[in-house]
Amino acid sequence: MKTIAVIPARMGSSRFPGKPVAKLLGRTMLEHVYKRVALSRALDATYIATCDEEIRRAAQDFGAPVIMTADTHERASDRVAEAAAGIDAELIVMVQGDEPMTRPEMIDEAVEPFRHDPQLGCVNLVRSIDNKTDFYDFNTIKVVMDQRGNALFMSRQPIPTSPGSSQLNFQPTFAYKQVCIIPFRRSTLLDFAGLPQTPLEKLESVDMLRLLEHGYRVKMVRTEFNTQAVDTQADLERVAKLMEEDPLLASY
Repeated sequence: MKTIAVIPARMGSSRFPGKPVAKLLGRTMLEHVYKRVALSRALDATYIATCDEEIRRAAQDFGAPVIMTADTHERASDRVAEAAAGIDAELIVMVQGDEPMTRPEMIDEAVEPFRHDPQLGCVNLVRSIDNKTDFYDFNTIKVVMDQRGNALFMSRQPIPTSPGSSQLNFQPTFAYKQVCIIPFRRSTLLDFAGLPQTPLEKLESVDMLRLLEHGYRVKMVRTEFNTQAVDTQADLERVAKLMEEDPLLASY
């Protein structure tokens, strides 16, 4: 089962313009993501998908293959779908370009369920939330699941919460966050790109809600690895401290 990774990246982040090429421990953030993803033994190839010439040049400087895409995509998954359309692969793993703490083992975890379920179309990694900061952070996508580990809903709001309180209650037993490593079976990814955007997807700005609102199953796979997305300059500084002692750095 040929498996590739596609890392979508663009310069125009509203919260942190130019963040893919921001420097992190002497390299661009995008280089960290690419090099760490490419270490996965589950992958046959790793690509960067972008609409920006500056990102293309930066990626080529560290040896990454680049696929240029349209500059009209609102969702990362749509950019990945365009990039993957011309590649012969059964599984396409989307890894967000602002996740420099990604580990190759996380890719392996995310694709494993496809080997056992031929009907499975999409997987997301999910991790328990163990602190209030993440629970209340708008940039952290929270997930609620059914008893079989399938996503019921995703939100940037703090969910789930108990009623009858003037304040939202953090319940670590039930609180989970999406970890942005998302493998698609090829047919599901192409379906995604052909589906109209949905009301909740647009309201929450969460890609996966398009699949859920159109009745697709999104399997959540739990991981014990913790990551920190970079949405602001402060996040970048926090990640730099967290990665200083990371032994994986020596691998690339």
